[in-house]
Amino acid sequence: MDLQIDDFYKDAAAGMLLLYQSFPRKIGLYVEDLIGREEPDEFGLPTPRHQSCLGTLLWLAEEGYIRFDSTIGYDALDQATLSEKGFLRLSRGLPHAITEGEPVPPSVRRVQATLAYQLREALSSRQSERVVRLTRQLFTSTLNGNDTV
Repeated sequence: MDLQIDDFYKDAAAGMLLLYQSFPRKIGLYVEDLIGREEPDEFGLPTPRHQSCLGTLLWLAEEGYIRFDSTIGYDALDQATLSEKGFLRLSRGLPHAITEGEPVPPSVRRVQATLAYQLREALSSRQSERVVRLTRQLFTSTLNGNDTV
């Protein structure tokens, strides 16, 4: 089993959601905020888990989901924000995300149907398989041929 891939999905989702919550403002995106504090080894180097999380954030930038000005050592991305691609993917509506017939206002229905909302719910309820599935949809350019924004 490739546990580092599950961590990758979780870190990518958590990082993107932090940026979504502050969008369009630029922030310092700290690894510690995503995975918690991990003590460096005896040589002062970050743990493999810490390095993997930072690698995930750098990969997101290389693939055009986020932007940043520089790194802060091994600790963070400075002045990070979502790219247009990342914002549109998180804010698009997922088909069948909300059960029809629920009496909610259209604005609430629109927000709850977004990929960002669904990811946030999956992360907070620790539904790892759902996090993986939703994060994979983040990396898919379209859902059934069309994006709903």
